[in-house]
Amino acid sequence: MEVTMSVNGDDVSQEIEPRTLLVHFIRDHLGLTGTHWGCDTSNCGTCVVWVDDEPVKSCTTLAAMASGHDVRTVEGMEVDGVLDPVQEGFIQCHGLQCGFCTPGMMLTARALLDRNPDPTDGEIREAISGQICRCTGYSTIVRSIQWAAAKERETPVEVGAS
Repeated sequence: MEVTMSVNGDDVSQEIEPRTLLVHFIRDHLGLTGTHWGCDTSNCGTCVVWVDDEPVKSCTTLAAMASGHDVRTVEGMEVDGVLDPVQEGFIQCHGLQCGFCTPGMMLTARALLDRNPDPTDGEIREAISGQICRCTGYSTIVRSIQWAAAKERETPVEVGAS
């Protein structure tokens, strides 16, 4: 079957098997390897992408379901060489260690900040609760998201603050 969608602002159209998962379409057909594939059960959240501005777990979404829609991957977060504040926050506050969960965390964080520009620690933790990080203990991830929120509000934040 043929699928057609916009991925990070670029229109793509390809022939695929109907059972192709969106994560495999993104990685194997489009070569966008920032989207990670972890569990195939939607438990870990490493595969999160946006479909029409909503975070979805691409390991349990068929590529055919995204046909006709706008898909955004972690590669689409930076624009014209400028990192998204969430990406900057993960750098500034050490929100990643091995980096495996990072793309999904960043896209989930971006969705949260688009809905709620000043989230509490609890709201951040709830937003990322569908994702597993085996390295950080989440404190630096939460701090990274707080940093991004503050930057967008143009509020100075100390990198070491929690």
